[in-house]
Amino acid sequence: MGYALQQLINGLTLGAMYGLIAIGYTMVYGIIGMINFAHGEIYMIGAFLSVLTYVLCAALGIGPTPLVLLAMLFVSVAFTALYGWAVERLAYRPLRGAPRLAPLISAIGMSIFLQNYVQLTQGARIKSVPPLWQGGVTLWSADDFHVTFGWAQLTVIVVTLVVMTGFAWMITRTSFGRQQRACEQDPKMAALLGIDVDRTISLTFILGAALAAVAGMMAVLQYGVIDFTIGFIAGIKAFTAAVLGGIGSIPGAMLGGLLIGLVEAFWSAYLWPEYKDVATFSILVLVLLFRPTGLLGKPDVEKV
Repeated sequence: MGYALQQLINGLTLGAMYGLIAIGYTMVYGIIGMINFAHGEIYMIGAFLSVLTYVLCAALGIGPTPLVLLAMLFVSVAFTALYGWAVERLAYRPLRGAPRLAPLISAIGMSIFLQNYVQLTQGARIKSVPPLWQGGVTLWSADDFHVTFGWAQLTVIVVTLVVMTGFAWMITRTSFGRQQRACEQDPKMAALLGIDVDRTISLTFILGAALAAVAGMMAVLQYGVIDFTIGFIAGIKAFTAAVLGGIGSIPGAMLGGLLIGLVEAFWSAYLWPEYKDVATFSILVLVLLFRPTGLLGKPDVEKV
């Protein structure tokens, strides 16, 4: 029982990170109907920026952990958002009226470019940082086994909840949220009503990149080890989470991320950890076969 509870905590922590990345996929798909396959590399860049900020703070002698965390969060989100804007401006906007295959190839090319760009600028070696803090809250103990909710895990969950609450408020209560939903439903009509569609799409890419940056910082905080290849697998799993929850549904993306995280945690704990990726991608195949709209997705209705 204690072992299962510990895996539940681990799975929720991992799933929260997948959910934040998956929201970027589902937002971009909802507004332009395309998958941003460079989004995983945006997450990877956010993780690298967090590590660089941590190293810079250490070099400047900045020691208090809350201040370092705020600096990591601010720098990672700010600069990763610029990368998200650049991806939209260079890889998607010039091809918006082209056949769907062209933006897809462009996004894959941007993904390869960003991965090699980070490899050339930061090196191919694994980057690691010491844990910002150790320990946590012991929830249950029996037979020398302790169920611990680590401080890093608690930070991941709390930050994710805060970010998701603020994001949900922005989408449902602000002018930008209404503009985004209007562009998702009918971009031509939204443009006729005075909405700047290009600006709204760019801001959507920026917000998705910012959420991926938060996930990247959380990965550094939780695991402390990154390299230039982490974006590919994380991106594919987050895409699987978005499909599982219902591509185009923001609550579905977070739900799918949590489910994928739980599947990985329990599969690794009770079955074969080396096959956890097989389990994740098998879920993607099953969802596409039996429920293509996902858990919370809605079928597209063609307007005539």
